[in-house]
Amino acid sequence: MTLVADASLRLDAGFWDYTLIAVYFVFVLGIGLMARYAVSDSLDFFLSGRSLPAWVTGLAFISANLGAIEIVGMSANGAEYGMPTMHYFWVGAVPAMLFLGVVMMPFYYGSKVRSVPEFMLRRFGPTAHLVNAISFALAQVLIAGVNLFLLATLVNALLGWPREVAVVAAAIIVLSYITLGGLSAAIYNEVLQFFVIVAALFPLTVVALDRVGGWSGLTDGIRDATGSTEQLSAWPGNELAGFDSSVLSVIGIVFGLGFVLSFGYWTTNFVEVQRAMASKSMSAARRTPIIGAFPKMFIPFLVVIPGMIAAVIVPELAQYKEDQSADAGVDYNDAILLLMRDLLPNGMLGLAIAGLLASFMAGMAANISSFNTVFSYDIWQRYVVKDREDGYYLRVGRTITVVATVAAIGTAFIAAGYSNLMDYLQQLFSFFNAPLFATFILGMFWKRMTAAAGWTGLVAGTLSAVTVFVLSETGALDLPGQGSAFLAAGVAFVVDIVVSVAVSLRTAPKPATELVGLVYGLTPKENLRDPRDRDEAWYQRPGLMAGIALVLIIVLNIVFF
Repeated sequence: MTLVADASLRLDAGFWDYTLIAVYFVFVLGIGLMARYAVSDSLDFFLSGRSLPAWVTGLAFISANLGAIEIVGMSANGAEYGMPTMHYFWVGAVPAMLFLGVVMMPFYYGSKVRSVPEFMLRRFGPTAHLVNAISFALAQVLIAGVNLFLLATLVNALLGWPREVAVVAAAIIVLSYITLGGLSAAIYNEVLQFFVIVAALFPLTVVALDRVGGWSGLTDGIRDATGSTEQLSAWPGNELAGFDSSVLSVIGIVFGLGFVLSFGYWTTNFVEVQRAMASKSMSAARRTPIIGAFPKMFIPFLVVIPGMIAAVIVPELAQYKEDQSADAGVDYNDAILLLMRDLLPNGMLGLAIAGLLASFMAGMAANISSFNTVFSYDIWQRYVVKDREDGYYLRVGRTITVVATVAAIGTAFIAAGYSNLMDYLQQLFSFFNAPLFATFILGMFWKRMTAAAGWTGLVAGTLSAVTVFVLSETGALDLPGQGSAFLAAGVAFVVDIVVSVAVSLRTAPKPATELVGLVYGLTPKENLRDPRDRDEAWYQRPGLMAGIALVLIIVLNIVFF
């Protein structure tokens, strides 16, 4: 890791740029201070008292994901792979978000659980619960490190501070508003950050398209640079999936990314589910991911397209794409910063920097706020110190927030070793999310699945994903791109299902009476309804909204086929 800013990445910010950034930070910390006065108990701190409207939680839901993965990771993917990166949104996100809102949120919200591991506890018992809680906590610290590394990279490019110093400074800012106001501070800041991010990325995309000569100029530039049109169409995405066969590529994208990784992330990741759990009613909770799906399907035009343009018009990045062995001094992760450096004037540069700061802080805050909930309730309260007053666990939550932030400083240095952070993130998702989704979906729809199967399936699935990763890293499997992550996810899912079924057939299940509200076929429909939802307007019905979103996503896939 470099100790000083690379001269090629240095952003020439002026007085008005720094003024805009300072105003943004005043708002961020101010929201944290105001939210503090609304925190009277642990439910307020961890789940915002379950009092927030759907539009707030919906925007927070998507903003929590609009961190390093979206801004830097997807622009890096756009620069490297082109239009196939759209699959991460139109195949690998929106369908799973709609499934979460229509099918799974009634179980989460109706059972009044405070976390996804707590749902695992009720369905499978303490062993599966503990395995899931530990793996989730580890995943959040690792992913928080990605956001923190990128936040520090931006501070490094802006101020020239050593990245080690920038990492610590960035961590302190995020730590301040989460510790003050808990989830409410994180969610309201995420709503603010969503609008700041869009306000920053939209003009950057417009200016970049104008500079490259419009859409025709972009397509001509990519065709000239790559010698083919593969990066100009979303399908079949051979280069992204790592397969020479178009058939295998489509299977890998649809099954590995679109089903296992996507559903595993969006339906079982408490970072996202926690936002919906903070809603004021079940209908609002169900609408939260569906509302988030509408901006989600259009966000790639603000992150993927700029990455593609950067690979054409930024000389250093174009050189790196042509010959990665050359010493260009940059990599794909730098695409969005390089574009800002070359295209944006003072004032607009400050807005763009504030937008990037917002995205990285939103991502890290989401990881840390979810980590403190799971650690405090699902590990500390259940297995370490039981039956204490509520204020004690509130203090534990604030303390562990500090500990998690310090740990994220360490994991930020792991992220520094990847030229495309999406490679790293997809591997993490294959380890943690894919096997959890298999356990979750089988347990939700098959009443025969047992407690022993819950934890053995999780462990076996995770170990199988790690095995695929090791084989890929050692060269035993030759899958370029993100194909190894797609394969690891698919293997983890299948192994988890096979092991879970085998173990379930040899062990005793729970009585059916204990599974009401936890297994779909055993739960009366009235248990999945909220009396407060009777007065909702017809256009607020989750099923109708999800149907509209699904039609739009099909149209986008056809248009950019």
